[in-house]
Amino acid sequence: MKKFIYLLLFPIVSFSQTPLDSIDYFFRQKQFEKAEIQLTAYLKKQPNSLKAIELLGDTYGHQEKWDESIASYKQLVDANQKSAEYHYKYGGALGMKALAVSKLTALGMVGDIEAAFLKAAELDPKHINVRWALVEYYTKLPGILGGSINKSLKYAYQLEQLSKVDGYLAKGYIYEYDNEPELAEKYYKLAINQGGSLWCYDKLTTFYEKQKQPEKALANLEVAKEKHKRNALDYQMGKIAAEYNIELQKGVQCLQTYLKNYSPEDGVPKAWAHYRLSQIYAHKKNKEAALKYIDLALAESPKTKSFKDERQKILRL
Repeated sequence: MKKFIYLLLFPIVSFSQTPLDSIDYFFRQKQFEKAEIQLTAYLKKQPNSLKAIELLGDTYGHQEKWDESIASYKQLVDANQKSAEYHYKYGGALGMKALAVSKLTALGMVGDIEAAFLKAAELDPKHINVRWALVEYYTKLPGILGGSINKSLKYAYQLEQLSKVDGYLAKGYIYEYDNEPELAEKYYKLAINQGGSLWCYDKLTTFYEKQKQPEKALANLEVAKEKHKRNALDYQMGKIAAEYNIELQKGVQCLQTYLKNYSPEDGVPKAWAHYRLSQIYAHKKNKEAALKYIDLALAESPKTKSFKDERQKILRL
């Protein structure tokens, strides 16, 4: 009898649990085509599974199949008009498609994008992601189409009520876009003081680089490194030293530390650290050392154009 029950339930267990449970694995491995195949097969058997439809929409999004992603999320919105998350994802997919098509086509999508985001915000007063989406939407949308810094700030203030860090970062983003660098810097620093996450430090570092202030970027990274002890920060410091020809010896030390402690989780391949070292030694007019490191970079990634171009520059020293 137990064996009979096991055989009876096994097809149900293997079908109703395993396919969806395995999608998380495919996502973590970035195997989105496999996830799509499995979800499509699952939905042929369970066409009304909203979870599977949502996951399929996510899968399409990861593959930048925006039409298919939009169709999946529209199906979810039609099935449940009261889900803020469904409206948010639908608006997001529309927005991503708008970035990939002609300006004329994108103009015709503006109303639907805005309506989806506003509906999500209305349905869930605590939905942080959709408020971020509205901040970016109204900041970048031309004024003639309804874009407005004041509208962006409205949602930045709402974010601040939900999360001070998000609110400060949103204001920093808005003021940076609006060419108000002093205010942008102020709010990025407030975000660091409030939250102090690596993400906060990264936003301020990126801002300084865009403002052509590499010394400030380097100083900010040093503070971040002292707090977070991340090997990836050594690469970032070496990169700035190499790109802006400043603090060259510190750049060498940071890149050597990065290579010594490297692991795949650091994100930037070792070849790029060798490339930055070659740039630094080129700045130092040390042709032999520069060639040594650019050849190491090319040995690891022989087709990278930046590496090949750098080698030609070094040969002309």
